[in-house]
Amino acid sequence: MIFVASGTQDGRGLVEYLLKQNYKVMASVVTNYGKELLPKDENLIINDHKLDEEAMKNCLKENQIKVFVDATHPYAVNVSKTAMQVCDELNIPYIRYEREVTPIPAYNKLHLVKTYEEASDLAMQLGENIFLTTGSNRLDLFANDSKKYNKHIIARVLPAIASLQICENCGISPKDIVAVQGPFSESLNIALYEKYNADVVVMKNSGTLGGTETKLTAAIKLGLEIVIIDRPRIDYKNLTHDYDCVGIFVAKYEK
Repeated sequence: MIFVASGTQDGRGLVEYLLKQNYKVMASVVTNYGKELLPKDENLIINDHKLDEEAMKNCLKENQIKVFVDATHPYAVNVSKTAMQVCDELNIPYIRYEREVTPIPAYNKLHLVKTYEEASDLAMQLGENIFLTTGSNRLDLFANDSKKYNKHIIARVLPAIASLQICENCGISPKDIVAVQGPFSESLNIALYEKYNADVVVMKNSGTLGGTETKLTAAIKLGLEIVIIDRPRIDYKNLTHDYDCVGIFVAKYEK
């Protein structure tokens, strides 16, 4: 059986790709929404529980996993590190599928940072109305800093109960929540930035699939300040950006 750490559009695509090749697949997701998006297939088992190191070990051993395919979000570094460590211990072949980064354009109002803390600190310095496209992760950091520096933040998050609950816990008013699922066109991004009078846009480099390109071009056309949290640098084993390479790797070990 193949284990696919999913939760992204890439991961779902890989699950479907492997199922079409008649492999038995266990897909791991952490939300009900992610579970609902996966295909219904007799060869698919879904794990919808969070897996820490010990739980991951037990899951891989109990289900006799032959290959681990890591297709988690580019910024989910802890999951990837845990997966590589567990696979080493259990002698399970590991391959990382990761979407390509979006090239960073030359633009004098674009600022590249390494951490959420740097992003929040810089955004507070650059403008009054800060449009966050980073989802609900670390929203508390931006919310706390906005109160400290008397800034206004707008949070674009998934239209999921968990995301909205985080917004409420952070004290973000419903009028400052954009609960929609991307990616979005350049024109829609422009319309949203204009509607909320954004001075600064904060984003991650989640690749074209994650909508980074149109977020960037929209902000540049409006002359806005841009803060990009750079993609974490990890020394992945067997890194690829191609489904077929994953298929070749799986075929080598799954017999």
